Amino acid sequence: MNEQIREIAKRLYGLRDALGITPAELAQVCNISEKDYLNYESGHSDIPIGVLQAVSRHCNVELTALLFGEEPTVSGFFLTRAGLGTAMERSKAYRYQSLAAGFSRRKADPFIVTVEPKPENSPMHLNTHEGQEFNYVIDGTLLLSIDGKELVLNQGDSIYFDSSKRHGMKALHDKPVRFLAVIL
Repeated sequence: MNEQIREIAKRLYGLRDALGITPAELAQVCNISEKDYLNYESGHSDIPIGVLQAVSRHCNVELTALLFGEEPTVSGFFLTRAGLGTAMERSKAYRYQSLAAGFSRRKADPFIVTVEPKPENSPMHLNTHEGQEFNYVIDGTLLLSIDGKELVLNQGDSIYFDSSKRHGMKALHDKPVRFLAVIL
């Protein structure tokens, strides 16, 4: 598994341990099984952003602190120059570039997400998380599944949806897709 995933898993465990919260409690907060939660916390599986967001909200810590290990400190504004946002590669298929990592007490988490193509017959990973999400396709073609409905988004298309619905994405036409994702 990716070293960044292992680092996030360590922070997840450390936060839970420091607050004296049981794995069962966080699993319930994340709406997943305790076994799945422990698998994420062990660093053996990619951790969905929705799980990290649920933990950060429940524990009152910034999502950035779990993702990157740094507490945001800026409160007036935070400028991200082109190509310089804090980045992480959760897996070979997904890369995230945070556009507001240093801004404290954000109400939204904006990312540039790159999804690499997978073989056509590979399954789409579905997840859920509290809140809402906005996606705007910058490059490529994105297959987005929301609650069983499949939608194709091309460059310039956008969608706003209830992220508590099971959703997942896949790059089409054997080319990567880049999109702006804002998680609220």
